[in-house]
Amino acid sequence: MSEKFKSGFVSLIGLPNAGKSTLLNALVGQKVAIVADKPQTTRTSIQGVVTLPDAQIVFVDTPGIHKADTPLNKRLMQTVRNSLEERDLLLFVADAALPFGEQDRRALDLAGKTGTPVILVLNKIDLVKDKAKLLPIIEEYQRHFTFAEYVPVSAARNNGLDDLRRVILAHLPEGPAYFPEDYVTDQPERFLAAELIREKILLATRQEVPHSVAVAVDKWEATPNLTRIFATIRVERDGQKAIVIGSKGAMLKRIGTLARQEMERLFGIRIYLDLHVRVQPGWRDKAAFLNTLDWRTMAEEDE
Repeated sequence: MSEKFKSGFVSLIGLPNAGKSTLLNALVGQKVAIVADKPQTTRTSIQGVVTLPDAQIVFVDTPGIHKADTPLNKRLMQTVRNSLEERDLLLFVADAALPFGEQDRRALDLAGKTGTPVILVLNKIDLVKDKAKLLPIIEEYQRHFTFAEYVPVSAARNNGLDDLRRVILAHLPEGPAYFPEDYVTDQPERFLAAELIREKILLATRQEVPHSVAVAVDKWEATPNLTRIFATIRVERDGQKAIVIGSKGAMLKRIGTLARQEMERLFGIRIYLDLHVRVQPGWRDKAAFLNTLDWRTMAEEDE
């Protein structure tokens, strides 16, 4: 390592569906956060660590900033606030295809209270056909907030990310590596497996299910050649259960196949995945159950 090794914690914040998780995965170079075009896809803070010859960047993905009107939403917003504390840099990720609005202003007010430098990451520029419109969009954001820098990117197309990394490194202080070189994320495989199952549900179901679904791994049996994962999908109503299972179990089979295939790619081992669906009314209002969904407070134990 060089004498001037840099390191720091960088939180990604912004409104729901701005592309924060897609950006995190692109910056890290592998999937550490699930991605779906649904608000509240991210329900906890997720670290993705990038180690370079002369720096280590600890990215922290956060839930989208939104109105906290339920116990679950209040928990998500507390996660956001916690992720803003003692950070070296904030990336405010904005959707270039959407106009600046009141929700953006409120989100920037929250970021401004930290006193931490904020970089505007104008994401999804591939959706803006006339690139001449990007500068007026950036100027609109700058009228409402003093950003340290601004960088237009397309996380989905991997455009502009080299520029973003250079800007981030320029703002990080000198410091030690916080994690080993091969460390990528703080998530246990068990938690990531549950998240991958939930992602496939979000992608496969287009009705009322997304906000009402929770996934927990009940048992994890690892052997040298095969890992058996037993998980329960919880929904709030019988109608949602029927949607997740589908006609003759077709939807549940599809969800299981897609989740298993991605787990095998990520974990590098054969997976046996056993899924069950259970109705649990009002789970979003029960603090004890919400604790079981975040691995930091997870109450369930391997059998």
